[in-house]
Amino acid sequence: MTRTRDLCHPETVRVAAAHQAEAEKIAAELAAIAATGMVLPGSITQRRTRCGRPSCACHAGPPRLHGPYWQWTRKIAAKTICRWLSADQHHDYQAWIDNDRRLHELLTRLEALGTAALDADPRWERPARRPASTTGTEPSAQRGQRPLNPWAALLPRPAPAGQPQT
Repeated sequence: MTRTRDLCHPETVRVAAAHQAEAEKIAAELAAIAATGMVLPGSITQRRTRCGRPSCACHAGPPRLHGPYWQWTRKIAAKTICRWLSADQHHDYQAWIDNDRRLHELLTRLEALGTAALDADPRWERPARRPASTTGTEPSAQRGQRPLNPWAALLPRPAPAGQPQT
């Protein structure tokens, strides 16, 4: 079996050991979700309804509504899609919906780790400028040079090694 190449290039991007350990835990949980089964977006809601017969007990006071009925709902292309489920279907599909929610939580945590690694990258530091030429014979490329990251001033700076973050 061939080993897949690491797409994160750990030789160029240094990730804190705590972040790497957290990412490995998240990867293990993602693998567990993939191994256990399916993922289903949406939600399942218990409904109780009134019927159309005016003499039914569901129209009395206090009403005795019909049900419980289970309804699966999700959005597709900004439209709400609903399906009525049996009690067996509710039991089966609820686990899939739980997998979907957990998957989104894990991806959010993984994105936060990636953002923290990007913010901690020392290459955001602007390199020191060379002294200006006194002869005027060097190319004038430095005059209009832009910083490596124009938003670097807006990013929080990591604390130096050995100091706690505030």
